[in-house]
Amino acid sequence: MELREYVEALRDELVAASAAGDSETRAIAERLVAPLEPAVRLTLLKVLSAAADEISRDLAPGSVDLRLRGMEPSFVVTPPSSDEGLVEAGPDETGDAAGDWPAEALGGAVSGTARINFRPPQAMKDQIEEAASRQGMSVNAWMVRASASALANSKRASRARQQFNGWVR
Repeated sequence: MELREYVEALRDELVAASAAGDSETRAIAERLVAPLEPAVRLTLLKVLSAAADEISRDLAPGSVDLRLRGMEPSFVVTPPSSDEGLVEAGPDETGDAAGDWPAEALGGAVSGTARINFRPPQAMKDQIEEAASRQGMSVNAWMVRASASALANSKRASRARQQFNGWVR
């Protein structure tokens, strides 16, 4: 993704806005435009990173990462691996659709729903309700999605091996 065109568009808009002022205002605006470029780039990168995080939450257990090569960002989309085929679960007794979840995270085929009691601290419960509301989901559907994502990430992490090379004295 090329950020240059967006930075230049913002620069042009600032210069155009300064044209409404006197010559001193235009001179100040032109001097400020160049030092603003790094701040604008950083702000755009923060926006893109936040967008990638939000998309990743919706794609769980897949993900979208923002990578920086040189001065230009790019997106890397990681769909759920093929061994984590999606299984569609039907609605539970509350009418909430459980959605599509990785078969690996759910332990294979889905056959109905189960009930568990979950007693988080009040502050966590409030955060869960707020997150579910922001995503337009019921708390139950949000918890199923979060649990499936955590299970898939846990399986992936346990498959990854850490290697250390070097000398120890």
